[in-house]
Amino acid sequence: MPQTILITGGAGFIGRAVARALVARGDRVRVLDSLIEQVHGSRARPEGLPDAVELRRGDIRDGRAVAEAVAGVDAVIHLAAEVGVGQSMYDVDRYVAVNDHGTAVLFQALIERPVRRVVVASSMSVYGEGLYRGADGRVREEVLRQPRSGPDAPWDPLDEEGRPLVPVPTPEWKRPALASVYALTKYAQERLTLMLAPAYGMEGVALRLWNAYGPGQALSNPYTGVLAIFASRLHNGSAPVIFEDGHQRRDFVQVDDVAQAFLLALDRPKAAGQVYNIGSGEDRSVREVAALLGEAMGRPDLTPEIAGKARAGDIRHCIPDISKARDELGYRPARDFADGLRELAAWVAEQEEARDRVEEARRELDRRGLVA
Repeated sequence: MPQTILITGGAGFIGRAVARALVARGDRVRVLDSLIEQVHGSRARPEGLPDAVELRRGDIRDGRAVAEAVAGVDAVIHLAAEVGVGQSMYDVDRYVAVNDHGTAVLFQALIERPVRRVVVASSMSVYGEGLYRGADGRVREEVLRQPRSGPDAPWDPLDEEGRPLVPVPTPEWKRPALASVYALTKYAQERLTLMLAPAYGMEGVALRLWNAYGPGQALSNPYTGVLAIFASRLHNGSAPVIFEDGHQRRDFVQVDDVAQAFLLALDRPKAAGQVYNIGSGEDRSVREVAALLGEAMGRPDLTPEIAGKARAGDIRHCIPDISKARDELGYRPARDFADGLRELAAWVAEQEEARDRVEEARRELDRRGLVA
C-alpha cells in the first residue's frame, strides 16, 4: 500500500535519490529543505527531484514549518544536516544548531503527530578510527590518532611496540570515538532518534553512511563528498588535492545503493531500533580513487597533489562491515565502482556550474590552524 513519506533535507544529493526510488515504487513524497546556497546554488527546484514530489522550503529548526511538514505523513526519512568534517570544526554553532537542535525540533513535532517509523542518516564518522588488527593478531577497538612527531613519522597508527596496525572492516558494535564536531552531531542525531521514537510509539532506525557518490552531487561545495570535490577540480583543469599521503582507505558507495538501503530500512520489521553500516563493501585508497576518476574524466595528466598535511577531525582508516545490513535488511549494493565513476564523469562533463572552491576552503582551515 502506498505511503506518504517526508524526507527532511530531501532536496540534497542523497535525498533526491531516495525521493526518486520512493516515487518509482508508488509512494507519495514530501520534501522539507532549506535549499541553502552552499549546496543548491541558485536553483529554485533542484535538478533530479521528481515533479511528483511536494517540495516545501523551510528550515529544520523552524518548529512551525516542521509541524506542518509532518502532518499527514506515515514515516520520516531524516537527512537534514550540515555536512563536512572540516567546516564543522569552525562553524560549530551552525552544525550543532542544524544537526542536533534541528533533530530535536523534528521530534518535538513528532511527539504531537507520531509516525510509524523514522529513519535517520548517521555517518561512518561516529566511529573515529575503525577497527585495526595488530601484528599479534589482536583486534584493537580504541585506536586514537596521535600528532606526527616529524615529517618522516608514519601516517598509520602503530601498536605499543611501534609496529603498524592494519585496518579491518568495522562492525556496528564498535564503540564511537568522536573526532570532529560533525561526528558528534551525527551521533546525537542517531541517539535522539533511537531514544525518542520508541518512547512515543514510533520505530527508529539509524543508517551509518560511508562515502556516497554519483551524478547530482554539489560540485561547488568544498565540504561535500571527496569524489565530488575531486571531480570539480578536474572539471576546472586542476589537480585533485589529497591530504596526508593519500593511502588512507575509504569505502565509496553509489547513491542509488544508498537509496535502496533507506527503502529497506523503512520497510523491514526487524530494522526497528537498529543501527546499520551502509557502504559498498569494497575499500580503496584515496590516491587510487583520485587516479581512477582522472582517467574516467579524461584527465589522467592531472596527477593528484599530495598535501602531506592532516586536517583536524580527519581519521586515517575506516572501512565498513556491511554483513548486518546484508543479513537483516537484505541490502545488496549492486553498482560497480568503475561503472559508477564513468557515469559520474559523464554527468560532470555536462555541468556548467562547478565552481572550484577547494583553495578557498583550504585557506580557511589553514588560517584557523586546523591543518598540520
